[in-house]
Amino acid sequence: MQFQALKQTISAGLLSFPITDFDANGDFEPASYTKRLEWLAPYGASALFVGGGTGEGFSLTPAEHEDVVRTAVAACGKEVPIIAAAAYGTRIAADMARNAEKNGAAGLLLLPHYLTETSVEGICRHVEAVCAATSLGVIVYNRNVSKLNADALERLAEKCPNLIGFKDGVGEIENMVSIRRRLGDRFAYLGGLPTAEVYAEAYKAMGVDVYSSAVFNFIPRTALTFYKAVTENDRETTARLLGAFFLPYIAIRNRVPGYAVSIVKAGAAIVGRSAGPVRAPLVDCTDREIQDLGELIEKLGSQDNR
Repeated sequence: MQFQALKQTISAGLLSFPITDFDANGDFEPASYTKRLEWLAPYGASALFVGGGTGEGFSLTPAEHEDVVRTAVAACGKEVPIIAAAAYGTRIAADMARNAEKNGAAGLLLLPHYLTETSVEGICRHVEAVCAATSLGVIVYNRNVSKLNADALERLAEKCPNLIGFKDGVGEIENMVSIRRRLGDRFAYLGGLPTAEVYAEAYKAMGVDVYSSAVFNFIPRTALTFYKAVTENDRETTARLLGAFFLPYIAIRNRVPGYAVSIVKAGAAIVGRSAGPVRAPLVDCTDREIQDLGELIEKLGSQDNR
């Protein structure tokens, strides 16, 4: 997929990050993962991001990551663009980028580098190196130890023609407004804070119209209903769903660090789409938390897309 086409695609609708299927031993389950993607694809997300944060990409070996990308592309790459994540140190991230392109990914999401703090200049060199390793369009994820400002992104935009997107998971409004005003339409802009629905209306007001939905993994119809309400400024619907589901859901998520992934896998299991356990160092939700989440999901009604 060419840069501009990918940029338009990811700017045009709800995005989602599928969870990754593991068996009881924590090994990747390609058959189950394929069924998951085949179930999700017809709901109409603009793109599926695989091997990212919600997909426990941080726990995948490079070989497993390549297998996840290959499986996703084979499952539904002709129906919906598959955006592969890349992470860790610069050389590993560059290898992941090359492998993603080799296996048919439509684009790349560059996650924060691993652990170490560095300067903005160091982060820029990291981004440049990964962009140079692939001809895929690249979206850089602003989060944790990897934080870019408007000056840095302006320089990167000149040096890296295939850097086409900026996803924000930090929530610094002043920086986001500066970036959006300075770079204009050079990038596609994505909201990427955990449980992005809570921030969706505020980000839309800044000119960031799209976001990635983790709950799409188990309540896809509701996720799309909420997204449609945001795009149409339907405050009655967004307020209703925030109160009935999203805020109570966040209260459960916040009980334990790392539950941003665990609660999504719990939700998938509740609706009959289990992806197995989370991998260490994450921990699964307790029975009580699963019960609390199940009650919230039940109140939303059927998620059938017909």
